[in-house]
Amino acid sequence: MDLDFSPQDQAFRADVRRFLDEHLPQHLREGMRGTPGVFVEPDIGREWQAILHAKGWLAYNWPVACGGTGWTPIQRYIFEKECALADAPSLPVLSLKLLGPVICQFGTDEQKARILPRILDGTDFWCQGFSEPGSGSDLASLRTRAERRGDLYVVNGRKLWTTHAHHATHIFCLAKTDPAAKPQRAISFLLIDMAQTGIEVRPIIGLAGDHEVNEVFLDDAITPASELVGEEGQGWTIAKFLLENERGGACHAPKLLSDIARLRKAAGAEPDGRGGCMSDDAHYMARLARVELEAQALEMTEMRVLAEMAKGLPPGPQTSLSKLVASTLRQQVDGLAVQLYGYAGIALEGRRPLYGNQAPPALHGKAAQLAAPRYLNSRAWTIFGGTNEVQRNIIAKTVLGL
Repeated sequence: MDLDFSPQDQAFRADVRRFLDEHLPQHLREGMRGTPGVFVEPDIGREWQAILHAKGWLAYNWPVACGGTGWTPIQRYIFEKECALADAPSLPVLSLKLLGPVICQFGTDEQKARILPRILDGTDFWCQGFSEPGSGSDLASLRTRAERRGDLYVVNGRKLWTTHAHHATHIFCLAKTDPAAKPQRAISFLLIDMAQTGIEVRPIIGLAGDHEVNEVFLDDAITPASELVGEEGQGWTIAKFLLENERGGACHAPKLLSDIARLRKAAGAEPDGRGGCMSDDAHYMARLARVELEAQALEMTEMRVLAEMAKGLPPGPQTSLSKLVASTLRQQVDGLAVQLYGYAGIALEGRRPLYGNQAPPALHGKAAQLAAPRYLNSRAWTIFGGTNEVQRNIIAKTVLGL
């Protein structure tokens, strides 16, 4: 694989950097740097979304026919990398990266015309109703039922760990429409309006005090039959497509490497408790170097996946490898931040947000204030999007043939 960018890709990178310099406001950069959770809050995420939408750069992972940019996988990677390095806020993943491609692939023409523009302009904000109590990684065992009654589906069940459901206007949901069928053929993919009495959202507060996830109860919730995506019983196929999009073409390494670089720089100023700096601590610096080397190797793996995608090939099982490694490295990097800042790094500030005019004062600097909540929140990395155990099983079966 040629690791050098083509002249066209280098010119594209220069355009992206210039755009970020000119159009990414400082308060959004500070908001992203001051976000301890996995997802940014909608106030800064949606503002950045509007800026990219006006530029025509928002739906970069959608087909051109659905309003996509037509970028190559390498250009998409360059864009995500430069955004990570510039501290651009994360975009609404559930709407843009998960549901959007599903509608492009499986939706009717009417669904495409109605749903996709409302995702792009931020009118609709979507959450994902997959996991349930006892049905996290094993989605085939889900219990939520959707019964067809004339032109409606009536949905009953309970969804768990539903990210940003308290902000969402709609939920895309897996539910069993044929309980007599085999598990993988019993599930359908439904779109449901959250603004109805049949849906209740209860908050789940994380270890760090952040409200990112929720429990969603569906009690005779209704949705028109026209909100079925694909066909009845096709939900399992659509879910696999969605998860492959979630993991394929990911850009975890640049953010990891950027955070590692910040730790290396900060180590030259943080005291080691023995009269020197943490950069003099050979054990700490060796751990940091090892994580950095693994993050660089991850970046090469991500680039190889993109090179295959550029040839028109599916992402393949390498995406599970990327997710497995990235999740582990994310936790290691956040652990190194806590160690770096010592007592200041274990102080947990419970007030939110940690950015903007209402942010609580940082007693030992913003980076130290964020160390503990980021460490606690990153415990979820090895669970969401398929646990590390699931990723190992996928690698064992599809790569090693075990």
